[in-house]
Amino acid sequence: MMDGAGHLIRYPWAEGPKEGAAIEVAEGVLWLRLPLPMQLDHVNVFALDDGDGWTVIDTGFDSRRGRAIWQECLDGPLAGRPVNRVLVTHHHPDHVGLAGWFQAEHGAELVTTRTAWLFARMLTLDEQERPTAETLAFWRGAGMAPEILDQRANERPFNFADVVAPMPLGFTRVRAGEVLRIGGRDWDVRLGDGHAPDHITLWSRDDNLVIGGDQLLPSISPNLGVYATEPDADPVAEWLDSCARLAPHARDDQLVLPGHKLPFTGLPARLHQLAENHHSALERLLEHLKAPHTACECFVPLFKREIGGSQYGHALVEAVAHLNHLHRAGKITRRRREDGAWLWGAR
Repeated sequence: MMDGAGHLIRYPWAEGPKEGAAIEVAEGVLWLRLPLPMQLDHVNVFALDDGDGWTVIDTGFDSRRGRAIWQECLDGPLAGRPVNRVLVTHHHPDHVGLAGWFQAEHGAELVTTRTAWLFARMLTLDEQERPTAETLAFWRGAGMAPEILDQRANERPFNFADVVAPMPLGFTRVRAGEVLRIGGRDWDVRLGDGHAPDHITLWSRDDNLVIGGDQLLPSISPNLGVYATEPDADPVAEWLDSCARLAPHARDDQLVLPGHKLPFTGLPARLHQLAENHHSALERLLEHLKAPHTACECFVPLFKREIGGSQYGHALVEAVAHLNHLHRAGKITRRRREDGAWLWGAR
């Protein structure tokens, strides 16, 4: 099966594994899936055979259903052998959600970057009943529609603690340039940025496997978002830099195991696409800003469609990211409107 965006990107499997089941994508490498309660309705996880047990790459959300599915996998495709290590590619809850459960209930070692562990543990401990004043100010600055702002100001926001198990103290740090022995293979550790800071990707020295997490996705682009924690961040620049940094290591024959969607080959073409998607969006955005607009008035040129419902928040943070990038490049200016919203316009 081929990607509609380019004949060089191919998908060896037409669909993912069923709930509680696994597909062996290479010797000793199992592909499993956990459900997500959102439009992107799954996360891929991988179990690598270490002989005396398994190393699991990413975990899915913490929920009763998620734990039950994992138990089904442990009893079934993982053959009752222990999970000795959990490697978390990045701190987002669909990837780290059950890491603490594996530590506390199964005695697994948690392996990740320092940045990912600090973010995940901090956010899990930072439980909020209502959005903070800083978050509300950030939303106003983005020009959030008043009726949406009023609703969100008076409801419990998403909290990591809702879907991430408590994380015990203690983890093993991974650094860029290290070599990890997992599943009978040596893997080069290369870090990406933009979607999440210090995102782990693993490149096998012994065969053609690449574990991509959300840094190397097929058919969809990961969210590049700016939040109240760092309102002037430029994740678009970090993303473009990462694509350029990883490109020299990419080969057409590599089988990429991504955090979502289907494993694929044709990584050089996909890395080019992942960068070009944002270059094209920036060009459309710059044309749109010939007249001043707020971030929330930039959804259509960025995403080529109206955005609402559950996708509104993701669109807002990504719009701010692209505006910050153009602003840092000196291509646009901004000024505060009386209601607190930033108005962005081309120079």
